Amino acid sequence: MRSSLAPGIWFLRAFSRDSWFRGFTLVLTFLIYTCYHMSRKPISIVKSRLHQNCSELINPVNDTHSLNDTTWCSWSPFDKDDYKELLGAVDNAFLVAYAIGMFISGIFGERLPLRYYLSSGMLLSGLFTSLFGLGYFWNIHMLWYFVLIQICNGLVQTTGWPSVVTCVGNWFGKGKRGFIMGIWNSHTSVGNILGSLIAGVWVNHQWGLSFIVPGIITAIMGVTTFLFLIEYPEDVDCTPPQHHSEQDKDQDNAEDAGNSPYGHRDSSTEISASYSKEPGPEPAAISFLGALKIPGVIEFSLCLLFAKLVSYTFLYWLPLYIFNVAHFSAKEAGDLSTLFDVGGIIGGIMAGLISDYTNGRATTCCIMLILAAPMMFLYNYIGQNGITSSIVMLIICGILVNGPYALITTAVSADLGTHKSLKGNAKALSTVTAIIDGTGSIGAALGPLLAGLISPTGWNNVFYMLISADILACLLLCRLVYKEIVAWKAALGRSRGYKEI
Repeated sequence: MRSSLAPGIWFLRAFSRDSWFRGFTLVLTFLIYTCYHMSRKPISIVKSRLHQNCSELINPVNDTHSLNDTTWCSWSPFDKDDYKELLGAVDNAFLVAYAIGMFISGIFGERLPLRYYLSSGMLLSGLFTSLFGLGYFWNIHMLWYFVLIQICNGLVQTTGWPSVVTCVGNWFGKGKRGFIMGIWNSHTSVGNILGSLIAGVWVNHQWGLSFIVPGIITAIMGVTTFLFLIEYPEDVDCTPPQHHSEQDKDQDNAEDAGNSPYGHRDSSTEISASYSKEPGPEPAAISFLGALKIPGVIEFSLCLLFAKLVSYTFLYWLPLYIFNVAHFSAKEAGDLSTLFDVGGIIGGIMAGLISDYTNGRATTCCIMLILAAPMMFLYNYIGQNGITSSIVMLIICGILVNGPYALITTAVSADLGTHKSLKGNAKALSTVTAIIDGTGSIGAALGPLLAGLISPTGWNNVFYMLISADILACLLLCRLVYKEIVAWKAALGRSRGYKEI
């Protein structure tokens, strides 16, 4: 009796062990990237403090400014009329460095141990975030200091995204990947919310602490990552995941290459290679051009460029928009802006769940992008008519803007990084993720820069720019949407044929 039960008991123990380690990895990587985004958010909250309406405040008796100076309470060099352009330059320093560094980061991520790479990146990110805040206590008023710190921070933060997506991709297969990663990707919005709330505590008093506190938390998380991160299931004798489902194999056997959502067909021997548990030679890291040739990488990368342009413009300029248009205080505007990130959490989960159910990543993104355009238009015109309408519109915009962004940077990146054409070479995941997010980061750099240049002409023009970018993102997915619809029709025809037999 004992011998007959032994295999079952072994299976339950193995399943429990695998589940525990997968859950632990999911939670740890969630906290890691929460810290990354938490350290990026304070600048958007502090902007309204660096340049504000000083006429509403009482000038200190010992102040050296003249009585007619209306910018005595602002922080030089952001006390001039071109402060929006200067703040945009600070944002852009981070985002351009991040975009450039991301293309390089994926290459290093494939070739270096993720635990060392990620923990060192977090320690450096915590350092540079804190240095920005120390500019307040050191009474620094030179623009180049803040720009230089942002450039360094942008470069070191590129260690984060390819590493955490690769780590999660190593532990989780394709089954329900969209739903799991949709929940997991809420770290972006949770980090933004925490960054806003932490920065809001000190923004009206000692705004330097708005950066120093998140920087310290990020550094502590870097040490935790070094001590506890597990890169591969095999490192702790766990079962590696299957990256391709039975549905993928059925589609490959039944469809032509043109009917595949990504326009590619593989033989059954290639697919079975991804399931093989036999030890083999270590696969070579994929080249940059090789990653670009994976079907769907270019389309999703360019789509993310425009989707991230919209998302990051909201990330960096929404608190200032609310502060200027709705006339809330800096802290109130920061707190209200977190509702956009609450919507982002809901949107990421919805996008993942719907795309898993329909097996249509591109179609899910396209529909949400189509709906986002009119919602942004409505928010600009009626979103500030009352606190209720503002809350509702912010959440809806967050759902529709961040849903596609979250889906592409997580589930889509993992799908393409473990694509069947790679014949089981999962080392491509870091490079593919870096290419997609790096291209998206170009849009993330352009959005806040354009907002800083356009906002002096009126906030309406900023929203027209965002709507135009949203439409372009949608158009770039048309080919993939068509392929997915063709695949659905083929699958529906086959299922009807089986019923008739």
